[in-house]
Amino acid sequence: MSDDDRSRELLDLIRTRLTAEGLEPGRSLDDDAIREIVDDAIQAPSSFNIQHWRFIAVRKSEDRERLAAASYGQRQVADCAVTFIVLGDLRGIEKLPEAMRRAVEAGALSERKAEGWIRSAEAIYADQQLARDEAIRSCSLAVMNLMHSAEARGMGTGVLIGFDPAAVKREFGIPERYLPVMLVTVGWPVRVGQQRKPRFSVDEVLCFDRCGFDPD
Repeated sequence: MSDDDRSRELLDLIRTRLTAEGLEPGRSLDDDAIREIVDDAIQAPSSFNIQHWRFIAVRKSEDRERLAAASYGQRQVADCAVTFIVLGDLRGIEKLPEAMRRAVEAGALSERKAEGWIRSAEAIYADQQLARDEAIRSCSLAVMNLMHSAEARGMGTGVLIGFDPAAVKREFGIPERYLPVMLVTVGWPVRVGQQRKPRFSVDEVLCFDRCGFDPD
């Protein structure tokens, strides 16, 4: 496949993807396939390369049922092949020295620059609200990669924010430092949205050089 063909496939996927509203129950996804999808997801960028994202792949039927109960009974959570609980590490900054060590070893950063990144990041994310915001942002970037990866492999996906975070943390033994950001269902669709919902036009969402959107 040529580079042009691969580019066209990606652009077509972006423009034609539909949320899988119903997923075929009883089908599974093996661990290697799950690892491949997550490996694609974690190629996303993150602030200072902190990589705030963490994923719990909920595979077993009984566990997906428990997760569905914590998601107000949404059946796609139980019927899919795997539901990912996407977590943001609110203390991700603690692992930045290790990330920087690997970057230096790989030749991606000089030691001096890595040390500067650590100092800057520690100063910024001492603010807990900023740390929380960044965890959510980074997870959101990774999730879009995850969805495209699964869709490119012939599966359907859906994103859910309708769940009880406290119940999810309790049921799956999630420590306090991790924020449940969203759930992503992955499986083989039996029902998708009938058509893509209209987006606002480019001219409605884009300004050049200065803000021209509606005033408060």
